[in-house]
Amino acid sequence: MKFLDQAKIYCRSGDGGDGVIAFRRERFIEYGGPDGGNGGRGGHIEFIAVENLNTLIDFRYTQHFRARKGGNGSGSDRTGAAAEDVIIKVPIGTQILDDDQETLIADLDEPGKRVIMLQGGDGGRGNAAFKTSTNRAPRRADKGWPGEERWVWLRLKLIADVGLVGLPNAGKSTFLSVVSAARPKIADYPFTTLIPQLGVVRLSMTQEFVVADIPGLIEGAHEGAGLGDRFLGHVERCAVLLHLIDGAAGHVVDQWRTIRAELESYGGGLADKPELLVLNKADAMSPREISSRKAALKKASGQDVMVMSGATGAGLPEVLSVIWDRIMEKRAA
Repeated sequence: MKFLDQAKIYCRSGDGGDGVIAFRRERFIEYGGPDGGNGGRGGHIEFIAVENLNTLIDFRYTQHFRARKGGNGSGSDRTGAAAEDVIIKVPIGTQILDDDQETLIADLDEPGKRVIMLQGGDGGRGNAAFKTSTNRAPRRADKGWPGEERWVWLRLKLIADVGLVGLPNAGKSTFLSVVSAARPKIADYPFTTLIPQLGVVRLSMTQEFVVADIPGLIEGAHEGAGLGDRFLGHVERCAVLLHLIDGAAGHVVDQWRTIRAELESYGGGLADKPELLVLNKADAMSPREISSRKAALKKASGQDVMVMSGATGAGLPEVLSVIWDRIMEKRAA
């Protein structure tokens, strides 16, 4: 399945049904009277977040959504039928933005959360509604009210507890494949991950969390370098960022500073999120290199640095334990 996290769609709610002019023609009722019914309501445009979707790919092929018009009224004071609402299903974490791509209209961040985006038009009144003591036979009926229309942007931000960040080839995909059942592409060249990947980590029957792996960042990503920073939105909702540093590549402090600069340039509160710093690929370093690079990284970042190897699993249980503690702190807060 292809991954699509942005889509522009057109929505229009239904017009209200028309009221009608009608009069009673019944035996034994000498004068009859007006009995034209009102029109029915037009259909709403409604969005709902569902659990079995994780991409907006459906909106690449269906971009126009129109609700039907309400039924017209009829004689015998019968109201027209209300039109069915158009319900648009989107993945959990979908944001609905105005055409300017900045004004947030709704954030569907919970399963089953729904919002009526456009109200259907009200039905027009039939002539029975205009009967008064002085106007016994009104010949007036209203047209239904028109529906609403607008273009909106859908932007998907994946719901995950942990976000993986780091330079290309830092070992993020390997980590995800080891700790979860996800099977991301793994290779020895940069940018093997082209789209965000999700994996569920189960530590026990009651301990599980979701990890989001995004394509690697490089210097200048906030200006569009590499794959840019467009996928950073998928880790905005995470409780903790797992920052993987490629220890075997050297220059670990420069790697850390590059990613931190891109997070700060992106904004969205990412630079303020709790960060767990991990020196990866311990199997490709000597004990002396591990010690010196860990110390340099700790001095530059001012925080504790963990060491692990995604390939061999060394240090992995300790990292997962600390991640779980950070997640529980966030949930408690």
